[in-house]
Amino acid sequence: MADVRWSGIRLTGLWAAVPSARGTTADLTLRFGAVEARRIAENTGVLERRLAPPGVCASDLCFEAAANLLRSLAWDPKSVDALVFVSQTPDFALPATACCLQHRLGLPTGCAAFDVQLGCSGYVYGLWLSGSLLRSGAARRVLLLVGDTMSQLLGPSDRATVPLFGDAGTATALEAAPDDGHAWTINLGTDGAGFAHLNVPGGRFRHPTSEASRARTEREAGNIRSDEDLFMNGAEVFAFTLREVPRLVKGILSASGRTAAEVDHFVFHQANGFMLRTLAKKIGLPADKLVLGLKRYGNTSSGSIPLAMVTELEARLRSGPATLLLAGFGVGWSWGAAVIETPALLSIGFTEFEP
Repeated sequence: MADVRWSGIRLTGLWAAVPSARGTTADLTLRFGAVEARRIAENTGVLERRLAPPGVCASDLCFEAAANLLRSLAWDPKSVDALVFVSQTPDFALPATACCLQHRLGLPTGCAAFDVQLGCSGYVYGLWLSGSLLRSGAARRVLLLVGDTMSQLLGPSDRATVPLFGDAGTATALEAAPDDGHAWTINLGTDGAGFAHLNVPGGRFRHPTSEASRARTEREAGNIRSDEDLFMNGAEVFAFTLREVPRLVKGILSASGRTAAEVDHFVFHQANGFMLRTLAKKIGLPADKLVLGLKRYGNTSSGSIPLAMVTELEARLRSGPATLLLAGFGVGWSWGAAVIETPALLSIGFTEFEP
């Protein structure tokens, strides 16, 4: 995709919500043994994850984040022109979860509301879609809700996924600001040849649910899962990331007319700690500018970038303008990067969700 360059869009506020329940290294020790749990923690950088209980959906976490954000900004819900919900874990096969959220949040019936099924790249895509609505004049205010409950897609004895993934929901408030000179540059890409390396192969229309698809059996490296659980080929994910992301980051810097030194913070999809540190070294990024929020929350899929912005950069984003490079990459294969200039945010916050 050609680079998109915009101004006149303001990121006004940001909120995140996570479940109160925690999964810890101690839990992994009981499940996989002390040696394996220690090895996993050292490789991933994840010591704790937040886990949604049964019946709690990504939409519940996003609703909590959105309600707090609207209240904090003193935005009248009736002033929101569009709601974009980005998630791989919707409430239902149909209708779109965005329709349910429009009603729950009290947004007007004239509000456009739709779902986007993307994961690791989802936040950057959501910013692009929201910005497009604002730039076109179709909307003056957009609520971007991004989140997943990936823990509910995991085989409980799968070492490749259980220690890594957590749950979160986020809300981002954006509005048209024609006189605002803050610049945005965005680039997106896709290579569906890699779809099978990170997917849930069974349980939907291509491979309908069946007794066989639900059966959990031993797979590679002793991992136990069903075809309706998340499968991740870690080696292929790592190879894809090292192949695509360095040129993605270098390309968006060039398109934005920025150097790495002119970016305040690099906020990448929080895939795992080893991968992010390897990426930073390969690209040549200053270690102190790389945002890492995995330790307490794990890989939260589509919500990982905004969650890291809230938990790791709250004081910085409250205090004044910032230039951020955001990059999401993974399931699909799908990727996106953005260099955005933000003013001091009017609202940024964090909530623990209690069912």
